[in-house]
Amino acid sequence: MSYGDRFRRIALAATLLLVPPAAARAAELAVEVEGAALAGSPLHLAVAVPAAAAPGPYTVSVDGAAVHVVELGPGEHALRLEQVRLPAGPHTVAVAGPGGRGEVAARGIPGWLSLLPPLLAIGLALAFRDVILSLYLGVFTGALILAGGNPVTAFARSVDHFLRGALADADHAAIIVFSLLLGGMVGVISRSGGTHGIVARLAGWATSARRGQLATWAMGMAIFFDDYANTLIVGPTMRPITDRLRISREKLAYAVDSTAAPVASLVPISTWVGYEVGLIGDALQSVDITANPYAVFVATIPYRFYPILALVMVFAVALWGRDFGPMLRAERRARSTGEVLGEGQVPLGDFGNQALTPPPGLDPRARTAVLPILTVVTVTIGGLLVSGAGGVDPGTSGLAWLRQAFANADSYAALLWASLAGVLVAVGLAALEPKLRLSATMSALMEGCKSMLLAMVVLVLAWSLGAVTSELHTGDYLVSITEGVLSPHLVPVLVFALAAAIAFATGTSWATMAILFPLVVPVIHRLAPGDGGLLLGTISSVLAGSVWGDHCSPISDTTILSSMATGCDHIAHVRTQMPYALAVGALGMAVGDIPTAWGMSPWVSLAVGGAVVVGGVRWLGRPPGDPGS
Repeated sequence: MSYGDRFRRIALAATLLLVPPAAARAAELAVEVEGAALAGSPLHLAVAVPAAAAPGPYTVSVDGAAVHVVELGPGEHALRLEQVRLPAGPHTVAVAGPGGRGEVAARGIPGWLSLLPPLLAIGLALAFRDVILSLYLGVFTGALILAGGNPVTAFARSVDHFLRGALADADHAAIIVFSLLLGGMVGVISRSGGTHGIVARLAGWATSARRGQLATWAMGMAIFFDDYANTLIVGPTMRPITDRLRISREKLAYAVDSTAAPVASLVPISTWVGYEVGLIGDALQSVDITANPYAVFVATIPYRFYPILALVMVFAVALWGRDFGPMLRAERRARSTGEVLGEGQVPLGDFGNQALTPPPGLDPRARTAVLPILTVVTVTIGGLLVSGAGGVDPGTSGLAWLRQAFANADSYAALLWASLAGVLVAVGLAALEPKLRLSATMSALMEGCKSMLLAMVVLVLAWSLGAVTSELHTGDYLVSITEGVLSPHLVPVLVFALAAAIAFATGTSWATMAILFPLVVPVIHRLAPGDGGLLLGTISSVLAGSVWGDHCSPISDTTILSSMATGCDHIAHVRTQMPYALAVGALGMAVGDIPTAWGMSPWVSLAVGGAVVVGGVRWLGRPPGDPGS
């Protein structure tokens, strides 16, 4: 054996003696606080555990004092804890168990700070009517809170984390592409004379503002399968007609916004159903209720007073041609002067530039608009069925097959297929026009896409603010401040108000549902076990309250899309729609959520609510002075 070999063996032996085996050393657990640590609210902890570690127990300590014990489930290698709450101030949170030990520093911040970014954005937008700057200031404020008050870090995170994250999300990207393609399709339709053709066809029937508004309501009810598709089809289609009839853009945006989400959230077959039924099923399973989630979803429909009464409200306003509040002033302006947009208002989507005007001598045909729109509708429905067919249980047929297919469908993929198909059909029909060159058609396509730019910026900022509220756990804080004040018969109305507050502050109804279902279903089950009426009322309050808050919020994506699709100033849309939404929401609580919790039939509540809506519009509303109505 050479001296070199002997030296290497001696060195290896010394190393083995000096360094203990890996199994004997305590492993370091990776402990991370997800988002902000709100004082008094659940602390979101993520802990990575070595694969070879024993299942537990793992003890969570705050400043050296044990506060919680948890065990890993079979095959689990990560812990996600939400049972720990911190007081205000700096703390050390440690997790220790068979897999090792780890700790993280966390500062408990006052919970009210989580409300500051959305309230600041909403308040500034309503006060100064500059939605882009207001939204960004809301995002920056949230980043500032999360960065511990460091403005440089907050500025960087607002862009590289929140804005980039909003764009990088696959579903968000799908909405952007879908919206841009539909904007391009509308541009081609306008350039090829399709919108002029529709106006000419409907001119014989839509001879008054009343008929124009009823037609808008009917189209909103007909396109029930998806709220995005509803908004982006009905808005551009009806805009030239309502403009000709001197209906304000605010009224058109209200009619579009207040039919899209309510219809899609109510009907048993839509892109909403799978998500809603899934959340209901998980919540019921958590309290060992074996009821069929879809049957529960259907049973909640009569209890969803806000979306149902909102649809009645749009119909009543259209039928009697009466308004109140800011909407009445907007309608009087449009009727008397023909100005569908108020002075200084900026439409969120602009399809009125010269590049989208048909060339001289072109014969406008309605088919160049109708066929692309029908293509979008048909391909959307077909795409939903095709993408969801793989999730249908074997042997299922008929209505049950349709229900399961819609529940399992990839709505974003279907909308992308449909919008591209609509663009291709629109371009193909334009190519048949001898007076329209291909270069002019493609220019119109790009102009239509460009008309969506402002709306896309607003939408990305709104999504970024939603991410801020998620990391700040705004929804958790709103829920935590209501704990301990619930009695069984007040649960439905309080949950409705809480869902509306969360949706208003976060700008999303779907996230609100995801936050509340796991929390409120166990509460009502514990307070009133076996009371099916209160359970249905509570579940429906989450579904309806989320839509209500989403409708009122200026940072909601559906509110933004409604402004974009109708070419309305966004803040003008919010200001004019909010009194109607607030009135219907308050009415739903008064005649629906409260009395049904004490045993009244929801059908009686709906009848009373419908009568109040009709009577209020008929006798309290005022006509804007339209001689044709």
